[in-house]
Amino acid sequence: MDELCEAAGQKKPRMYRKCARKDYLRLSKSKKRSGKAIRSGIRKQLQYIRRDMGYIAQLVQTGAKLSSKQAERLNIVTTVYEQQRIMFESRTHSIPRRIVSLAQPWVRPIVRGKAHTNTEFGSKLHISLVDGYARIERLDFEPFNESEDLWRAVARYRERYGCYPERILADKIYRSRQTLAFCKEHGIRLSGPALGKPPKTTGLSRPAKKLEYQDNCDRNTVEGVFGTVKTAYGLDRVMARLQETAICVIGVALLLSDLAKSLRAALTLFGRICLLVVLPWLRSRA
Repeated sequence: MDELCEAAGQKKPRMYRKCARKDYLRLSKSKKRSGKAIRSGIRKQLQYIRRDMGYIAQLVQTGAKLSSKQAERLNIVTTVYEQQRIMFESRTHSIPRRIVSLAQPWVRPIVRGKAHTNTEFGSKLHISLVDGYARIERLDFEPFNESEDLWRAVARYRERYGCYPERILADKIYRSRQTLAFCKEHGIRLSGPALGKPPKTTGLSRPAKKLEYQDNCDRNTVEGVFGTVKTAYGLDRVMARLQETAICVIGVALLLSDLAKSLRAALTLFGRICLLVVLPWLRSRA
């Protein structure tokens, strides 16, 4: 509004911006907020925004021109207003493709249910780990179910190596009836407990218990990769502003993790060669 009025040489209309700010602070800083007070505060903010968007529409109709950046921002604000209005009128707290940031409208809230945070914001990453090397299977800013991508991950593995994997170490979310039937059909062993209520006595033999314990230990490698790329390669705090840049930063972090693993393997091999070949040759020359 300020930019349009200044460009058109018109006097700015009364927008109640100070009143809107006071109403917001009065609600956000209160220690106890009842449902009635929250609905009243949201109603007031929606009224302020609707009035301001009406002023902008009048200026555009009278000949004011919006730049591409202003038009894009106005579309985002209008979408946010419509989403909040629908949730307010229907008395719900969720809506598909909800926008939580004007600067990054592609970011979605992802409910995780963790102890330290119930909701996370950012991209959702699905990776596969083969011989310790990570590969991105799916990277999306929209929430999705990881078990739906198991089929595609297995198909890509077969395209790369010409055979199905011998075993898949995955979480319990992947152990659905369809997934178990698929793995059984192709001779793949999917780790994890059986479906249904756990039995009182496991009845597993010693080799089966040992195999289950080994699967659990190998499964921890995936969580270790996430912890490493978060702490050592900055994946815990992606500062990129654009969506394409954020995807590039995530890909580079996993690439550097794989390169570091390759470098450690090469140095280990070089050390063994020195111990087995170079050191005996030096002793013989001495």
